[in-house]
Amino acid sequence: MTVAYPFNDTGSLDLHEAYLEALETPGMLRIQMPHGEPAWLATRYADARFVLGDRRFSRAMAAERDEPRMRAGRNAGGFLSMDPPDHTRLRTLVAKAFTVRRIEELRPRVRDLATHLVEDMVAVGPPVDLVDAFALALPVQVICELLGVPASDRSRFRVWSNNVMSTSRLTTEEFNTSQDEMHAYIRGLVADHRAVPRDDLMTALIEAHDEGDRLSEVELVNMCSAILVAGHETTASQIPNFLVTLLDHPRAMDKLRSDPTLIPGAVEELLRFIPLGAGAAFSRYATEDVKVGDVLVREGEPVIVAIGAANRDGLRFEEPNTLRVEAPPEQHLALGHGIHHCLGAALARMELQEALRVLLAELPGLHLAGEIVWKTEMLVRGPVTMPVGW
Repeated sequence: MTVAYPFNDTGSLDLHEAYLEALETPGMLRIQMPHGEPAWLATRYADARFVLGDRRFSRAMAAERDEPRMRAGRNAGGFLSMDPPDHTRLRTLVAKAFTVRRIEELRPRVRDLATHLVEDMVAVGPPVDLVDAFALALPVQVICELLGVPASDRSRFRVWSNNVMSTSRLTTEEFNTSQDEMHAYIRGLVADHRAVPRDDLMTALIEAHDEGDRLSEVELVNMCSAILVAGHETTASQIPNFLVTLLDHPRAMDKLRSDPTLIPGAVEELLRFIPLGAGAAFSRYATEDVKVGDVLVREGEPVIVAIGAANRDGLRFEEPNTLRVEAPPEQHLALGHGIHHCLGAALARMELQEALRVLLAELPGLHLAGEIVWKTEMLVRGPVTMPVGW
């Protein structure tokens, strides 16, 4: 039987009961998304990790097929749609900008930015929208500084980013137009950086194209676009998601305030606990017949991995539906696994750690000061607005 997908509601961070039922049932589900062909849905941790890590599952094959998806329009091919060796070549070029050492060098700057944003909130006085004043502002500024986007242009790319992450709000024509506009903007930035090189990631990528011929012009534009969007969107969503969750678990929040050394582990537990995606995406196609648990996936069939469900699998995690900030999990899948493991994982972790550290230290009475308005028709869940006081 094929069931309609996705399951999760957008008006909360709960894991839908359909996932909980699937976790109690052996095997994988057959699902039908609003657009594209039917697929298998992996919900169990072991199956999810296997599919993400096994080279017999291809992302590139999706370009040749009617990939299961939420919207009629499709993203242009890019880094996330590649297999080795092209994926390996591009990842190697960018990875040097996201090493743990380099990210740790950024930590004081991120902490300073977070502190100033909170000071601005306090100066305005409550209630303040945490999303606009802090959660968006922090990662947007960090990724723009890293890539070399002028401060005056950041509001423009924010609109394009929202459109990229939209599931059904835009028509196919509107979606394609927005994507073309963002790529045209990036091409302009590339031209400007060629004329006046800077000490930033975009200049490094341009040098890889111009001097080493390791990056085509199309790959360069697609890579910069992907970094801009992926470099802030999930972090900007998770900062308020973390606060919503901690406000629902006041004992956990008190533990983090009284012992900030728990914050790095708490970030890992919150990443595991919160099912960020409105639904799973990024199909992996079997390049040959592959056994996933008890299910035989035939060559050419797509599998979609439900990471939020896999992170609540009782066969892998003790008390999977309980938030335990003092006992961080091992090897959750929130940042992916295998060759497509999140390239910016170290940056995301550091930003989330510093955001929590500053908010809890500087706003000891932090509380909701109005109704949360939730995202709808987006690939990730979280508040659009979250009024807070302190």
